[in-house]
Amino acid sequence: MKKYLVIGNPIDHSLSPQLHNYWIKKNNIDAVYEREKLENNDLESLVLKIKDKKVNGVNVTVPFKKEIIQYLDKLSPEAKATKSVNTIYLQGNNIIGHNTDIGGFELAIKDIKYDLNGKRVLILGAGGVVPSLIFALKRMKVLEITLTNRTRTKAEDLSNLFNNLAIIDWGEIPNFDMIINATSLGLNNNDKFNLDFSKLKNKFFYDVIYNPTSTNFLKIAEKFGNRTENGKKMFIYQAAEAFKIWHRVDPEINQEIYELLNQ
Repeated sequence: MKKYLVIGNPIDHSLSPQLHNYWIKKNNIDAVYEREKLENNDLESLVLKIKDKKVNGVNVTVPFKKEIIQYLDKLSPEAKATKSVNTIYLQGNNIIGHNTDIGGFELAIKDIKYDLNGKRVLILGAGGVVPSLIFALKRMKVLEITLTNRTRTKAEDLSNLFNNLAIIDWGEIPNFDMIINATSLGLNNNDKFNLDFSKLKNKFFYDVIYNPTSTNFLKIAEKFGNRTENGKKMFIYQAAEAFKIWHRVDPEINQEIYELLNQ
């Protein structure tokens, strides 16, 4: 039986096992997918397990998307451009790091029929998924990307990776069409943003967090009459791409999956 993992810290919120094991069962694949909480000093030994085929594939979530790269043999063009890896697999004798977050986000936005062409986008956060969002937003021809982070220097680091990023201080709210929460604020119901959204109307609030389904960020947005979307579609689409890489099967995305993940 083949073994697949999602690694992160924290990791209990991840619904990846439910989704991947659903597809594994549907496609009669002899495999199991589990979650594992790791520390930084566990990453090298995990990669050795992949080399030894004790683990056949890994999804990577916060906070290891960048840290894992030093232990890999090769990166896909997407992973190289973003310095962010969320999917790992063995190809010959090489351990490959790939980024399915980019495609996952693009397909999610396409699915909800939101046209980003010419839009102004504000991103909250500068963590592991943000380079993927920026890469995708640029491909979707947004007019302007503004970044704000509680630690400003982390946002400034990303301006070295991507051209034409505006960096502002945390708490500033510029003019935008779409705002993306890419911070970990919202994983806990007690999390507070301390940002004033009360004057914002008819904007699009997008949260990459998918569990819980409705974060405080989205609840505040809805209160003032804004459009909202959580990260569930992005999560499903990025997972489907990883599944296809590992198993060479294009998994079906259906209503049953959304019901499964809403339980």
